[in-house]
Amino acid sequence: MNRRAVLAGAGALAAAATLPDAVFAETDKSATAAAADPPPLVPTDQFGDAFAKVVGNGTPIEGRVTLELPDYAENGNIVPYKISIESPMSAEDNIQRVTLLSTQNPQATVAVFHFTPLSGKAIVSGRMRLAKTQEVVAVALTSSNSLLIGRQMVDVGIGGCGTE
Repeated sequence: MNRRAVLAGAGALAAAATLPDAVFAETDKSATAAAADPPPLVPTDQFGDAFAKVVGNGTPIEGRVTLELPDYAENGNIVPYKISIESPMSAEDNIQRVTLLSTQNPQATVAVFHFTPLSGKAIVSGRMRLAKTQEVVAVALTSSNSLLIGRQMVDVGIGGCGTE
């Protein structure tokens, strides 16, 4: 550190000391408000297209699909998930397909799983990549052509899909 750096730092400090407190108070308020109210996540067009393809004209019903994901994923490259759907898995009443979607990834469809009554249970687990903080959605199709949906928000520290 040289004499010029010390003098420049002291000058900046003196200039800041002469500013009114209102300037700092306003800055603190806006920073606090931004931290308290993050902007809403808008799903990508890719998600909208993929969701429309899976759902078609149907209206998914919430309640029977359970998504288990971490609330916070430090590394988006390896986010564990478990999807389970309440179903007797009988010949008359079973889950035929589950589609796992992400609202912010460059590719919205993460995976598609197919089941039969011989599967015994409609449960699947694995790991997925998440580009950034987003909602993960699972849509299940039953043998009676009804749709079930489950969703969960995941806060991602380091994105796992590279740059967009």
